[in-house]
Amino acid sequence: MKALFRFKSFLFDPTRRRNPIVSFSGFSKSSKSNKTRERTPSKIQAEATAITSLFNEITDILGSDVVKSDETTRLRAHVSGPVCDSGALVSCTQGVRENAAMGFSGENEEAQKGLLEEVDFSPVVHQITSVVRADDELVSMEERLEKLSFRFEPEIVENVLKRCFKVPHLAMRFFNWVKQKDGFSHRVGIYNTMLSIAGEARNLDMVDELVKEMEKHACDKDIRTWTILISVYGKAKKIGKGLLVFEKMRKSGFELDAAAYNIMIRSLCIAGRGDLALEFYKEMMEKGITFGLRTYKMLLDCIAKSEKVDVVQSIADDMVRICEISEHDAFGYLLKSFCVSGKIKEALELIRELKNKEMCLDAKYFEILVKGLCRANRMVDALEIVDIMKRRKLDDSNVYGIIISGYLRQNDVSKALEQFEVIKKSGRPPRVSTYTEIMQQLFKLKQFEKGCNLFSEMIESGIEPDSVSITTVVAGHLGQNRVAEAWEVFGSMEEKGIKPTWKSYSIFVKELCRSSRYDEIIKLFNQMQASKIAIRDDIFSWVISSMEKNGEKEKIDLIKEIQKKCNSYSQELNGSGKAEFRQEELVDKYNRPQVVQQSALPPASSAVDKMDVQEICRVLSSSRDWERTQEALEKLTVQFTPELVVEVLRNAKIQGNAVLRFFSWVGKRNGYKHNSEAYNMSIKVAGCGKDFKQMRSLFYEMRRQGCLITQDTWAIMIMQYGRTGLTNIAIRTFKEMKDMGLIPSSSTFKCLITVLCEKKGRNVEEATKTFREMIRSGFVPDRELVQNYLGCLCEVGNTKDAKSCLESLGKIGFPVPVAYSIYIRALCRIGKLEEALSELASFEGDRSLLDQYTYGSIVHGLLQRGDLQKALDKVNSMKEIGIKPGVHVYTSLIVHFFKEKQLEKVLETCQKMEEESCKPSVVTYTAMICGYMSLGQVEEAWNAFRNMEEKGTSPDFKTYSKFINCLCQASKSEDALKLLSEMLDKGIAPSTINFRTVFYGLNREGKQDLARIVLQKKSALVAQRKVST
Repeated sequence: MKALFRFKSFLFDPTRRRNPIVSFSGFSKSSKSNKTRERTPSKIQAEATAITSLFNEITDILGSDVVKSDETTRLRAHVSGPVCDSGALVSCTQGVRENAAMGFSGENEEAQKGLLEEVDFSPVVHQITSVVRADDELVSMEERLEKLSFRFEPEIVENVLKRCFKVPHLAMRFFNWVKQKDGFSHRVGIYNTMLSIAGEARNLDMVDELVKEMEKHACDKDIRTWTILISVYGKAKKIGKGLLVFEKMRKSGFELDAAAYNIMIRSLCIAGRGDLALEFYKEMMEKGITFGLRTYKMLLDCIAKSEKVDVVQSIADDMVRICEISEHDAFGYLLKSFCVSGKIKEALELIRELKNKEMCLDAKYFEILVKGLCRANRMVDALEIVDIMKRRKLDDSNVYGIIISGYLRQNDVSKALEQFEVIKKSGRPPRVSTYTEIMQQLFKLKQFEKGCNLFSEMIESGIEPDSVSITTVVAGHLGQNRVAEAWEVFGSMEEKGIKPTWKSYSIFVKELCRSSRYDEIIKLFNQMQASKIAIRDDIFSWVISSMEKNGEKEKIDLIKEIQKKCNSYSQELNGSGKAEFRQEELVDKYNRPQVVQQSALPPASSAVDKMDVQEICRVLSSSRDWERTQEALEKLTVQFTPELVVEVLRNAKIQGNAVLRFFSWVGKRNGYKHNSEAYNMSIKVAGCGKDFKQMRSLFYEMRRQGCLITQDTWAIMIMQYGRTGLTNIAIRTFKEMKDMGLIPSSSTFKCLITVLCEKKGRNVEEATKTFREMIRSGFVPDRELVQNYLGCLCEVGNTKDAKSCLESLGKIGFPVPVAYSIYIRALCRIGKLEEALSELASFEGDRSLLDQYTYGSIVHGLLQRGDLQKALDKVNSMKEIGIKPGVHVYTSLIVHFFKEKQLEKVLETCQKMEEESCKPSVVTYTAMICGYMSLGQVEEAWNAFRNMEEKGTSPDFKTYSKFINCLCQASKSEDALKLLSEMLDKGIAPSTINFRTVFYGLNREGKQDLARIVLQKKSALVAQRKVST
């Protein structure tokens, strides 16, 4: 059975060395041997001693006269042949990219395109775009488009869509309208643009629908389509889908080039999947495809986090050979990767290897090592390295800035200021970023005067401030309620020739919100408009929510008027169409087969250190004695920020008791204050643990502290009450929110309707009432909500209301085929197959599209009533029109064959899935497990369960619950007890029913001692998750 879901695997062979230029033999052995030792307490102490000894040896090396400080000449040679934009050597697949640039068009199409380019479509595109983006509540976009007398040529459609890049809902409406026009051409360029728009909006459902439409209309994908899809799934961290698209691209006959591999490897590195990135890297090397230095550095950083030191060395060898960089530079990148990953021991061993190779050490190496030691909180060692640099006259303001950052990270301001004085006494001017970091810390500690004096000192010293430093001082003034002074400092930016960034304005707005200075906010918004700075919707939402809380209803209308003007198309055009062209360039950039940009990640300065999060979580889970935990927390050298606290709450939410005590403890620390996001997450943690008393207490505390309570806060509480069946309290909470003057948002409506539709605490009358209120409020529900709502109505037999709901959805812009497919799916699931088929037959729209959407549901319904032959006929008929069965269809077949005890058919179906590269979902694996258990094949069920994890699909709560039920029914309750423990280890909280099932099962089997352990585990979990008693 282990081979059932086997996918193609490229195992990376770390012993494979391709003409190694750099030798790391001694370094490799030392590192590798230490990894395999058994880590007993005595050996851990011995290892720590060994690292100290190694560090002393390194300082002797760095301090000796053998090592020279002169720069090594970089051995960069001119690359023969063309080089791509990303720095990658152009491989033998250059021809493929040239074809991609041509769009795989024939000569006739190119000639036609040449003729079309002679015509200037700009005025037509401009006019159509004005209609699409105009804000007219009286006449719909579709009606206004019908009145235009233009021919909607593919080039015109494509350019209009590009100019709607930032308004995906309007782009989709225009696309849905124009494709119904006679003579519409389903060109790949149009679909590529739509895929880019959907990808940027992170609307993966829209992406899937567009791909299906391309297949339906026989619109062949080009290499740009495939790379867009890989990029979209990579950015959304849907690695499984990205891998599937990559394999489909391979099977479609396209030669995979450097761009496709680049996107895939970078996506995997961003997602932390270094193991898979290595597999693709090996395949690239075997094909002779190369990429640039930037991707190599990204891969090096990702693999350095693992224990595969020899693999990291091999990649460094390749960097020297392929990117033609010097060994000196390669060592620098390798050293940096080790330091960033916290591998100080490996970094020190690398320094020793440099000594053995008699390579020179310049200031760059010292800086990297100092930064790594500071990140590892080894400040004394870092200072020792700086002392060596000082003796060699290699120290500069940059390395002292690193030391200062290290102390500030530990909240040790006094030592940071000591080092700051050292810089000034040395005669070197401190960097602007160093001044800024110290000012930020001083303002945070309420030492306002010191922060301002430091800023004045910076100006007097002739150091020009940047936008970040000036914004820091603005925030400091606003924290002291000195609004006039804040405006004066903010205005000094333009006097110094510095243009305020969007981030600067954003911080200014939020600080004014906290002090309820709404007149000043309106003034700032007007200034942003005059400066042509785009005001994002989340800023407007922040301000409006704050005004609603404080009863500023008149000013809300003024803010909404400003928002309307900002969103209007005429403002964006600026009379010259420049904004349009910027958006077109953005789409074109997205369409080009390029790699996922590293800049998509949050900046290092604002990102939360994962090591800090892991360390705090480890402390919280290490002891149930809060006093001991508190002592351990006090010893941590971590700078607590609201962002860090949010991540700790998110990662350790199953430890509700400890993590909420931590939340209370950190909130009392000097210089720290919780923000709204931190309170929202704490409320969610308390609700997940069913600690509703504590949840309400946190809500009231949030209000007392003056934190902004938005619709999101209410939505969290509504969801937490509802998911446990307390829907009456959820309804009261929703009304309480409205009584406080807050207008329900789309997410608030969705949370309430979702919990009202669930079987536990279901209230169909209130769900219907709330759903209609949501429609009247102008919100368009998403697919998930419509599916829950229509499914609920059908389950209670209210198909009449469900049918009438379809008409309402169509009027507000919800795609009609999608709505009908959801309704038909709901009918199939309650066994009303004939009614579903009748609805399908009477549908007046695009029948082929609806067939495609409802295909899986119809097959499921047929199998549910035992009509296997009709189900297979349906599958074959869809295959004939080019639509292959999806994972949903295959899973339904597997369930049916298990039910009929036809194991050979099950294996045959699994084989077909593998052949068609249809990856099993968690539902598929769960069906396999339950199916084997129903046949009494317990060992095979366990094999399927373990195989699931090996293939990268994590079991969810339902998988565990169903497996536990099956094991207990088969008198294997002791194995079920092991699954309970596994759930807890993985942070999945077992339900009361899970505990009860195992408890009764063990008692039936006469294992009362083990049954008592179940009760103990349940009590421990309750105590672990709740603060209130």
